[in-house]
Amino acid sequence: MKLLSRILAATDLSAPARHAVERAFHLAASANCELYILNAIELDSLDSLRELLGGDVLAVKAALKCDAHDRLGQLTGNAAINRGVVPHTCVADGNPFATIAAEAEVLNADLVILGARGESFLRHTLLGSTAARLLRKSSRQPVLVVKQPPHEAYRSVLIAVDFSPVSLSAIRMAKQVAPGADLVLLHAFELPYEGKLTFAGVDEQLIRQYVTAGSESRRKRLHDLAVAAGLTTSEYSARIVHGDPAQQIIAMEQEVNADLIVVGKHGSHIAEELLIGSVTKHVLVESQCDLLVMCDPHDAPE
Repeated sequence: MKLLSRILAATDLSAPARHAVERAFHLAASANCELYILNAIELDSLDSLRELLGGDVLAVKAALKCDAHDRLGQLTGNAAINRGVVPHTCVADGNPFATIAAEAEVLNADLVILGARGESFLRHTLLGSTAARLLRKSSRQPVLVVKQPPHEAYRSVLIAVDFSPVSLSAIRMAKQVAPGADLVLLHAFELPYEGKLTFAGVDEQLIRQYVTAGSESRRKRLHDLAVAAGLTTSEYSARIVHGDPAQQIIAMEQEVNADLIVVGKHGSHIAEELLIGSVTKHVLVESQCDLLVMCDPHDAPE
C-alpha cells in the first residue's frame, strides 16, 4: 500500500478555508510527508474592470498577488497551526478549479484538501455543479473536503462501501488519514425496482426473504473486503442496512458520531459515473463532518 508522501491543500485565504490548511498540517505532521499549499486567484477577471481602472490594471494585479503572498506566508508561518511542518507554498494566477487539478497532477499528490466554504470559489464547494467540476478534474487524487475545525485526529470514520473497485482503496486511505480511528464499514442497498415489485405482484414475504439473504451475502463480502484491506477484526465494525444509500449514510453518520465520511466517486451503476454520482453529491451537501471522496483511476475520464 502506497503511503501518503505528498499532500496538496488549496485555500482562498479566507477564515473558513483555514480549517483545510490546519487539517493539512495535522495530516502532514502525523504522516511525516511533504505539504504543498496553493492559493489560486483568477486575476484575469480584473480585465473586465479595465474601463474603471484604466492603466492601473497591471498594478492592481501585482498588488493583489503580493498581498496573497504575504497572507499565505503569515498563515503557514503560524506556529499555532503548522505543527512544525515547513510547507511549499505557491500563489498561482488562473481558474482555481483548473489550477488545483493541474497542480495535483504535476505534483502527483496523494491527497488534495480543500475547505467546504470560503470567500470566493470555495464558498460554492458544496453546490453540486462546482464540486463535480473539481472532483471530475481531480479524477486521480482523493479529495478531502474539510467542514469542521480540526481540533484533533479523526476518531470515528464511516466508510461507505458499494463493492465497486474503489471500495478497497477507500478503506486503505481511511487507515492512512485516520490511523487509530474506529472504522465503520457501511453497505446500504436496495433491490432493483424495489418500490414497484409489490405493484408488479411480487409477494412481500418473498421480498423480505430476498433482502435477508442479500444482507448475509453482503456481510460476508464486507468482511472479505476488510481482510483484503489489511484490517483486523478489532479495527472495524460492519453495518449492512437496507434502504436508500445516501439517506442511510447520513443517518449512520449521526449514529456513530462520525467525524469523517469516506465515499467513492464512482459506483457500480453506470448512472453513478455521471459527474460524481447522486449518492456522493447528496452526502457532500447533507453531511456535517469532513468528507473524503475517493476516485477510481481506472474509471477516470480523459
